Amino acid sequence: MGASDFILEMNGISKSFPGVKALDDVTIKIRPGTVHALMGENGAGKSTLMKCLFGIYIPDEGEIKLAGDRVAFQNSRQALDHGISMIHQELLPVPYRSVMENLWLGRYPIKGLGPFKLIDQKKMYDDTKRIFAELNMDLDPRIWVRNLSVSKIQSIEIAKAVSYKSKVIIMDEPTSSLTENEVAHLFGIIRRLRAEGVAIIYISHKMEEILEISDEVSIMRDGRHVGTYAAKDLTTDLIISKMVGRDLSSRFPKRENLPGDVVLKVEGLCSAETRSFRDVSFELRKGEILGIGGLVGAKRTELVESLFGLRPIESGTISLNGGIVDIGAPTEAIRRKMALLTEERRATGIVPMLSVSDNTLIANLRRYVRRIGLLDEKRGAEDVKRSIASLRVKTPTARTRIKDLSGGNQQKVLFARWLLTEPEILILDEPTRGIDVGAKYEIYSIIADLAKRGKSIIMISSEMPELLGMSDRIMVMCEGRLTGVLDGATANQEEIMRLATQFM
Repeated sequence: MGASDFILEMNGISKSFPGVKALDDVTIKIRPGTVHALMGENGAGKSTLMKCLFGIYIPDEGEIKLAGDRVAFQNSRQALDHGISMIHQELLPVPYRSVMENLWLGRYPIKGLGPFKLIDQKKMYDDTKRIFAELNMDLDPRIWVRNLSVSKIQSIEIAKAVSYKSKVIIMDEPTSSLTENEVAHLFGIIRRLRAEGVAIIYISHKMEEILEISDEVSIMRDGRHVGTYAAKDLTTDLIISKMVGRDLSSRFPKRENLPGDVVLKVEGLCSAETRSFRDVSFELRKGEILGIGGLVGAKRTELVESLFGLRPIESGTISLNGGIVDIGAPTEAIRRKMALLTEERRATGIVPMLSVSDNTLIANLRRYVRRIGLLDEKRGAEDVKRSIASLRVKTPTARTRIKDLSGGNQQKVLFARWLLTEPEILILDEPTRGIDVGAKYEIYSIIADLAKRGKSIIMISSEMPELLGMSDRIMVMCEGRLTGVLDGATANQEEIMRLATQFM
């Protein structure tokens, strides 16, 4: 097959960082007018490979060819100028500027001569409207970005890529925060771009999406390229096997927990915030995994954050072990043996510039303070070492910055952080979001083991298989109201969806 058959070739790419070889002789070739999925466990090297392509990293070895010509980008601007765009998982717009200003940031159209140059607002508006019309996007170019949803902000990033006349667009986990309707709209845009000859490199952990939208799938494992396959020849089980290098007999571990007495009782709880949850009542038993299902806007996160003292409560009661308690702050929740893993791991979970060790100990520093006020570093190091081993955290050392770990290993560190506080109730908000299938199984195993040891788990999840595969009971919310509680052993997706849309 000749070079002309490929718009992009990455040949023999290797990249090392202190303590780890992230990429080892990776070769991937992309055809024009196709959606090429890139899959692998967290830490497999997908993002590193794309950063080498986009000029964020410079490969140690190998070559990159674009339309047959060898290129070597020193920065992302050079990549953009050559027709390669990247839509990152973490969107970072300028919130207090307009849609069109974000779209043309750094390259505003100019009118006037000499010292009298001004931004040509009309041309910027007209060009933005033209691109939106091409992509069937209904957005006001003049509205401030801070007023938009995540899906709309993502649309701006796609439009920006199109404005560069990109030949290759990299999409990193583009649907992680989108609703089903928004995903359908995104797929419509992707198909339109594909029909125009644009190559899409699509990074995702969602098997069903990959099989629906992709033409080819490249799978990576441990920094190496396992192979490239036609999407039509793949199944979910086959992808999983190639990703993790082993067969997973089941997507979920066998659970041996036996729910006991009621440890948490919530009665008539109402949020003090407008348009939040109202009149929610439920019970949580010792050693139980209670799943919470619902669609975007169900106010599940607001509910659990109120239980943890992060949001004010207007009325209702919370009882722990039979006694009514007032949890006005997270410090009180921690004192009551509660823990919360937040939904947005990067925004409200990890402290990215601190080490794995610091992130593990940060919620429980009082435990390590000596009488003279100094930290017992030896005891802390022993606890970190034990946590890393028991949760199988993959990290070069405990001193490695947590931001350099994969998403799954970051999540394990957060589990380790809260387990050191010795909680009896763990609240998990989307505990496997943005994590690959192999790491998911390990997280599920941790949750199952905690429940078996008598810990009580509240788990919010937007993934139906996860809710059904891990929950003893499932409570479903819709628009801030509790619409039903189902037995996890007999519940099905249809029942959950019916309850999740009951008030719509």
